[in-house]
Amino acid sequence: MDNQCWICGKKEPVMYTCRYCGKTFCSDHRLPERHGCEGLGDGTRFSSAQNAAGSSGARGRSTSGTDQIVKDFFKEATKNAAKGAAGSAFNRTKRSFYTSPSMAIIIICIFSFFLELLLGQPYYTLFQLEPGNILSRPWTLISHMFLHASLGHLFFNMLVLYFFGRILERRIGNSMFIYLYFISGVVAALGFIATTSTSYPMVGASGAIMGVFATLAILEPNLPVYVFFFPMTIKSALILFVIVDLFFMYMNISGDMIAHAAHLSGVFVGIIVGRRLKKNLKVPRGSLYRRW
Repeated sequence: MDNQCWICGKKEPVMYTCRYCGKTFCSDHRLPERHGCEGLGDGTRFSSAQNAAGSSGARGRSTSGTDQIVKDFFKEATKNAAKGAAGSAFNRTKRSFYTSPSMAIIIICIFSFFLELLLGQPYYTLFQLEPGNILSRPWTLISHMFLHASLGHLFFNMLVLYFFGRILERRIGNSMFIYLYFISGVVAALGFIATTSTSYPMVGASGAIMGVFATLAILEPNLPVYVFFFPMTIKSALILFVIVDLFFMYMNISGDMIAHAAHLSGVFVGIIVGRRLKKNLKVPRGSLYRRW
């Protein structure tokens, strides 16, 4: 009986022995349901064993396979999301160089600050403005604007540029904004060199940012701002900053390590540019910036 089916008597190359009743069956009757196995009679022997053995093995393999598919799905989704986020960040950064000069400058300054931390003093020395070496290192008239002495120095400069630079660039256009920013920064550097009696180097975008701030104060004198949480107009804030810089400069108080002459030089450029722009506002907006 071991070589033929207990139900139909069929012989096959491979016969199946039921693990519950011990009898031999063909492929058609191998399942307990097909040969009326005693295991089905008590309702527990088959179901529990099937769940514990056969179903557990098949279902375990199925569950294991499903779990692996889910894990692979989430792994792939996470990888694609990370790639998409990185690509999106890169594209936004790339677009900012064309759509918002302020944001482009902020990104460059932050990147430069990380290079300062990574490369240390050699990088800092190469691009800082040193009054005694300006003729041999003229590029520092511009490069010093992208260096900052500390995280706080970087944060406050970029914060001011983020809020006021973006307002001004929308008002005067990207090309004019870039012109104003770098001219203010260069003149601020020259003002520092002309008035300093020390060999201390200068870094930071403060001079250029003061030029931006002053220009906006001329064009929008009643724009509300907060200075140390006190509300005032941007024109009043500019006057306050100028008074403070003049006080520290002419009282020869240099312990704060701030280039007050650079601030005032940037303000000077901003006022000149702002007054000329304000005068040109009387002409049609399309021709406002082609005259520069």
